[in-house]
Parts: sequence; structure tokens; C-alpha cells
Amino acid sequence: MSSTWELKEKSKGELKVALSGEEWQKACDKAFKKVAKNVNIPGFRKGSAPAAIVKKHVSKQSVWMEAIDATATALLVDGVKEHELDLIARPEMNIDDVNEDGYKLTFFVTVRPEVTLGDYKGLDIKKKRVSVSAKEVDEEVNALQKRYAELVVKEGDDAVVENGDTAEIDFEGFKDGIPFDGGKAEKFPLEIGSGQFIPGFEEQLVGMKAEESKEIQVTFPENYHAEELAGAPVTFKVTVHEIKAKELPEINDDLIKEANIKDVETVEAYREYAKKNLSEQKKRNAENEYNNAILSKLCEVCPVEIPQVMIDDEVEYLYRDFASRIQSQGFTIDQFKAMTGQSEESIREELAKDAASKVNIRLVLEAIAKAEKIEASEAECDEEIKRIAGLYGMDEKVVRERIGDQVKYDVCNRKALDLVKESAGK
Repeated sequence: MSSTWELKEKSKGELKVALSGEEWQKACDKAFKKVAKNVNIPGFRKGSAPAAIVKKHVSKQSVWMEAIDATATALLVDGVKEHELDLIARPEMNIDDVNEDGYKLTFFVTVRPEVTLGDYKGLDIKKKRVSVSAKEVDEEVNALQKRYAELVVKEGDDAVVENGDTAEIDFEGFKDGIPFDGGKAEKFPLEIGSGQFIPGFEEQLVGMKAEESKEIQVTFPENYHAEELAGAPVTFKVTVHEIKAKELPEINDDLIKEANIKDVETVEAYREYAKKNLSEQKKRNAENEYNNAILSKLCEVCPVEIPQVMIDDEVEYLYRDFASRIQSQGFTIDQFKAMTGQSEESIREELAKDAASKVNIRLVLEAIAKAEKIEASEAECDEEIKRIAGLYGMDEKVVRERIGDQVKYDVCNRKALDLVKESAGK
């Protein structure tokens, strides 16, 4: 057995293998015996005819094909081992030549791409410092006040719909004078300014009085999920029945107690509570932005050509994960597609936008972890398995059995990212 390896573009290459001499003869002898068992020759029981007679009824080509079929996988495995190849897809095989002396094959192989590690330490990226202003705390207090606002019916001749009011309306939509599906409702409570309806609808209700009717002209967005309405001009016939305005409660300790927040019973305590929550949220956002900036820069300084098969595999994983999350919410993926007007193809196209980036990031972090000889300890893996089990309500043993190797890989990549972050912005 002999083999050669030549890397082409984007991690694709050709692994050429050959078998000849005694090994080939042994393979052909074994193949002949297998073929002979299935040959029907008049006057002999199946598989019992003498070899000399069987040879007259069996073509050399059929024996050779059987011999190749029996030995090609072993040659592929040996060639992969000899050239230390990391295959990421099932290879395609081509028979270049076969005769009495032996055969030559070419395996078209896709291997894990090499990452060119640039200067990944000391990246000029700093985490954003966060602070919470008194104005932001005031906005949180006001938001709480609005949540406990009461809706009071506006009465009198001068009572009209204003921004922030809730209008109880009947409406029916028409396209080219014909009612369209899903465009009709009665006594629908619509908060003006909430953005529940398509742009331009709510604004045209402002100034209307109770029991007033009006025709509203709007145009559906170009990307609207119902294809027959996307970008179409339509008319809505609208009647306002009742107008309610928000009546805000006084901001005092009684309001805070009504919110029923543990250990928070005064306005001052709520302000501290809101400030702490805002600070934590800003820190999380800053950390995410920092990580994204680091990862984006890493992909820039550590270039890698990603084979399409890895992107396709990632899209498949993301699609299955998406379908699983939809199912956990009580829907099937087919129901989701029907509700949103999306097809499987359009969902996959959307997922593909992130797939290449995700693969790129993993490959770079994997290369850094390898270069830095980073390993995941048993304790670190146990901690991560415990976290995952708690997050999804699973038994730790089940998590370890299903994704133990993946956990180890993820821990190493996370430690690689931590190493990069330690030297960044200095």
C-alpha cells in the first residue's frame, strides 16, 4: 500500500492510494471466493463448482470491484493516519486505474482548516466602563408608576384620542375594495403609540372622538409576513367606541409595597434596587460587547478559510436547535412557518448569516487553545456539566454521557478566550 496527499484550496485535497503486488493478489483471491459463492452454474450446487469452471463464468472486473470494495476503506484509514489528516466530511472516491497488477484510487477529502495564528495577545480593546445616572433611576421609577396606572374613561365633548391613550375600536381592512383575512376585529383595545399596528395606523387615530368613524389609508411593510399584503396599500374602516387615559398613582411607599418586591418597601429602597439592576444589566451588556469585539478582532488577526461543508453543518445544527426551542414553546416548526409565512429555506438563510462567524470563532479559539497547550481539568468539566444540567433540568450523568467530550472542548475554548482577554487593552 502506498499513498500521497496534496492539499488544494479551502481545506480540500486529494489523497491518492494504491494497492499492488502480493496484497492485491490476496485481496483478489478473497474476492473471487466471495463472488464464487453466489454464481449459479448448471449441473452444480450454488458455490460448489470447481474454481477453474467458475472463472469462466466470472469476469475479472467483478472480482476487482469486489476486492476494491473490501480494501478501499482500510487504505483510506491508513492514508489518513500516515498523513495525519483530520477529516470533517465523508470523502468521495474515484477509481483511477485497476488491472491485474493492482489499483489506484483518489479520495477527495475535506480536512479541518488550518488557522494562521496572528498576534492574538495584547489586543487594543477595552471593556466599556458603566455607570447609572439619577435620570435613569428616575425613569425606572416612572416605569413602575406607569405599570400600576389605571385606565379611566375620557368623557365630554372635548375628549379625543391622544398618544398614550387606549382606544377601543372596531376595524376592518380592505385591499382593492375587498376585505382581507385577519384584517377585522371588534372592540379591540389599542394603546396609541405602542406600535402594535403597522406604521401610520395608530397616528391617524389621534384626534378622533368616541363613536366617530373614519377611513385610514396605510401601506403594509415590504417585509410583511403575509406575501399577498407585503408592500400593498390598504384601507381600514375604523370606529372608536371608548377612549381611556392612564391615571398615574402617586409615587410613594404604598406603591412600592404594591409591587411586592422582596425586601423593598420604600421609594428609597426601590431606587437602590433599580440602580443595582441597571448596573448589573449594563455590566452584562458591556461584557457581551467586549467579548464580541475581542472575537471579531481574533477572526481578523487569525485568518482561516472555512470549507462550505462546515458552514452547512452549522446551519443544520442551528436549524435543529431552533426547531427544538420552538417545540419547547408548544409549537411545531410547521406551525411556526405557517404563522410567520416563512419557509424552511428562508429560516436556514437567516441562520446562515451567523453560521460562518460561529464556525470561524470556534476554529480560532481551538487553535489558540492548542498553541497554548490549554487543557480542561476534570473539576472544570464537572462544574460545567452541573451548570448545564441545572439549566435544562437534566441528570448530570445523562449530560456527561451525551455531551461530555463537547463540554471538554467548550471549556478549553472558553479558557482560550479568557487568556486573550487577560492581555487585552493593556
